Amino acid sequence: MVRKTKQMKKTIRLILGDQLNINHSWYQTVEYSVTYVMMEIRSETDYATHHIQKIAGFFAAMQEFANELRKQKHQVIYFQLNDENNLQSFDKNFQFLIKKEKFTHFDYQLPDEYRLDELLKNFCNSLSITTSVTDSEHFMSSRSELGDFFEGKKIFLMESFYHMMRKKHNVLMQGDKPLTGKWNYDGENRKKLPKDHKPTPPLVFNNDVSEIVAEINKANIKTIGNVDAKNFVWPVNRTQSLELLEFFATECLALFGSYQDAMTPNEWSLYHARLSFSMNCKLISPLEVINRAIQERENRPDEIEYNQLEGFVRQIIGWREYMRGIYWNKMPDYARMNYFKHENKLPDWFWTGKTKMNCLKDAINQSLNYGYAHHIQRLMITGNFALLSGIHPDEVDAWYLGIYIDAIEWVEITNTRGMSQFADGGIVGTKPYVSSASYIDKMSHYCGSCYYKKALKTGDKACPFNSLYWNFYDKNEDKLGKNPRIGMMYNVWRKMQPEAKAELLQQADYYLKNINDL
Repeated sequence: MVRKTKQMKKTIRLILGDQLNINHSWYQTVEYSVTYVMMEIRSETDYATHHIQKIAGFFAAMQEFANELRKQKHQVIYFQLNDENNLQSFDKNFQFLIKKEKFTHFDYQLPDEYRLDELLKNFCNSLSITTSVTDSEHFMSSRSELGDFFEGKKIFLMESFYHMMRKKHNVLMQGDKPLTGKWNYDGENRKKLPKDHKPTPPLVFNNDVSEIVAEINKANIKTIGNVDAKNFVWPVNRTQSLELLEFFATECLALFGSYQDAMTPNEWSLYHARLSFSMNCKLISPLEVINRAIQERENRPDEIEYNQLEGFVRQIIGWREYMRGIYWNKMPDYARMNYFKHENKLPDWFWTGKTKMNCLKDAINQSLNYGYAHHIQRLMITGNFALLSGIHPDEVDAWYLGIYIDAIEWVEITNTRGMSQFADGGIVGTKPYVSSASYIDKMSHYCGSCYYKKALKTGDKACPFNSLYWNFYDKNEDKLGKNPRIGMMYNVWRKMQPEAKAELLQQADYYLKNINDL
């Protein structure tokens, strides 16, 4: 419907690069008094060192979205990165437009990052025209809902929040009870990939982003990682995002849960949905994603076991919404938390993948080549090593925020500083997620051909994870010794002979001092 308005009000609206929701109420009516503005700007490309695919992916999706709005007859102003009139920041570009075009009202959607929320609130306060803000109409919970739910509680248990969300949205429910009588099937979703099992080849796209990459290079933006600019594999519009969702439902869901924690060399996708980039820039909504998965299971109940579906639903309606709630409840203090007072720097090879440790070499090179690693690679390989090595949380945050195509601060920092590094002291996780080589060998095929030997705790080729694991527990006994979830490990440590302890700590000290040579 096209409606010519008689109002004198002339509105300018900001669309951020992660607000590409074509179903938003803004776009349901075409109003000639409203102009939408999108910007490729240096303040967004330069606040972290991003993966080249991350910048290219966001810019490509933004350009596609702007074109879709124009097709629907909306008025759009789009600043490309190297435009002569691009002043490279939201406030400067808007001040220029408001003055030039005599806009009388400024509109924006609630941003998902604290820094942008503060920037836009301050910008609105500086304007002499009227302003308003609206919801992004994407998430299944509000910013404050988690805080309200846990009001007065010291522990914010994700499982409790997950149950509330299932009830609220009537997802996999029978009345006020879970559909099968059981809420969580996580125990059934920890299988190692069989050696002779060949996963379904991933659906990839062949988007040409070479012009965008050329503009990024022309601007001399510092990036990390690699890109095949003629064959960009990620979805850049809603149509492709829905195609990827359909592929996941029909080809991957049946084995997603079982192998969601599995790791194997040269298989970067396995049965994961890889929808996080599409969801995080709002090309598709979490509700339509889980509804499609539920529909597929209802269509094929004999082929898709319930645990496969529940594990997927929990990641989205539970974990994703929970992490956003933690973010808005705890920021900005959350970004400064460093429970263990870690100070070490990230090893140089985190940026190159040049390490003799197979698990880290594979996870990091995959991240450099695709801007992607699945949650266990992030948590129990790169994150595990960083925590055991005493890396400063700021260093870890910067790496995760930069290297992954789906990394926006609201979801990155809660997973990294919270779940992965336990830097929040237990707000997100009830224990630090650390392991020796045994867990990595249990869930992957990395260890068999590694330079280091998984069974060795000390000596020239001892797996670094083994001594660093015990060193971590020893150094942090004052903070962790009474944690009931890891009491067993402290019992083992305390019963070790003093000579064995000394050898382990000496080995760990050697590795930490020579960390760039591992």
